[in-house]
Amino acid sequence: MHIVMVIGTGILLLCVFAMFGWLWGASAAGIALAVKAFVPVWLVVASVNMWVGVSHAGYTVREEAPILVLVFAVPAILAAVAAWQLSRG
Repeated sequence: MHIVMVIGTGILLLCVFAMFGWLWGASAAGIALAVKAFVPVWLVVASVNMWVGVSHAGYTVREEAPILVLVFAVPAILAAVAAWQLSRG
């Protein structure tokens, strides 16, 4: 359940970045730039989530690594698709 909540948070954060991209740029290019900026920010957030799992929850890095990949990949793939779609048109 925690994984679903973290992925949902990532998708919500992606939406926030997209909204700020629209507010700052008022165009598809502004949204695309903001969505691209989301990816490194989300990598940091997902890595912190992994660190908490290792240092406080007692999991090993080996146990947490696949979770990190999944938690990072789902919102990052959505961001990549959104940026691609916005830059096409």
